[in-house]
Amino acid sequence: MLAARIHAKEDLRLDAFDTPSPGAGEVLLKLGAGGICGSDLHYYFEGRNGSFVVREPLIPGHEASGVVVSVGAGVTRVKPGDKVAVSPSHACGRCEGCRQGREQLCSNMKFLGSASLFPHVQGMFREYFVMGERQCYPVGGDVSLGELAFAEPLAVALHAVARGGDLLGKSVLVTGAGTIGCLTVMAARLAGARHVVVSDILDRPLAKAKESGADVALRADRDGDQLAAPRFDVCYEVSGSFAALKTCVAAVKRGGAVVQVGTLPHEPLPFVVNDVMAKEIDLRGAFRWGIEFDWAVDYLSTRRVDVRPLLSGQYPLQDAVAAFAAAADKNKSTKVQVVADQVH
Repeated sequence: MLAARIHAKEDLRLDAFDTPSPGAGEVLLKLGAGGICGSDLHYYFEGRNGSFVVREPLIPGHEASGVVVSVGAGVTRVKPGDKVAVSPSHACGRCEGCRQGREQLCSNMKFLGSASLFPHVQGMFREYFVMGERQCYPVGGDVSLGELAFAEPLAVALHAVARGGDLLGKSVLVTGAGTIGCLTVMAARLAGARHVVVSDILDRPLAKAKESGADVALRADRDGDQLAAPRFDVCYEVSGSFAALKTCVAAVKRGGAVVQVGTLPHEPLPFVVNDVMAKEIDLRGAFRWGIEFDWAVDYLSTRRVDVRPLLSGQYPLQDAVAAFAAAADKNKSTKVQVVADQVH
């Protein structure tokens, strides 16, 4: 079988391996579709994602779906032929974070496709891979494998919105109109937000944000005056831009909340916190997700959340380098996926 591995900055190779076999409690999956995330792009183009540095060949990919090929002893949750969404999160279940119901803060987390640990936790951009039974979510019906691969980014958005508190009747700003930004718009609508504004510096992402349910789409580089007034109850910084974070702090109302979702540059950043103090702003982080993955699978399988407009293209795994190049071009792509053989 083939696996796409990042050996170093801008060095992605298709390496051959033996197809694995599932052990007790495990499932052998064939890749259905795997979405290229912003963190995957950082690993490929920079050799790092924030403070996580590639120190050995890394198989990226943490948002994926698959088809069950075979199961190990004792597996009852799935059977061969099932379509599944795959959770990339393997929390220990024993630490303080897990016991408090915040598995995303697990002290012993093994998260697929991540260089946060060494040896690295390998991801799912490979033809076949083995997962624990509890990480596989079977889904019936006509929902596609491409749609199911959105479960992880949708879970990120659902968790981010939950961190913002009660949105019923509230006004919301989302800075960044990529995949997570658009999904945050959808999640905010599900949570009852009354008015949703999105900002970005590119026209195509803003058009997708409008398609995703935003009331207003603003160019941050042209419409700064409309973003300067403190008129939002909750602001979500999704782009990973320090300038956008400053916009959120300026645009949020007194007593409002700013939720940091995007990964900011690794370098120390100058940040004047007087507005946080004087406006009594709640500045909150949103890291990955917990129970929200279950919700995401339900929303996708019923198409209560329809992600099909966000899927820009699918590439065979053998064309992974071209897929990464396409995913990096935000003027042309929102979500790009790799697939094992044929388009799903």
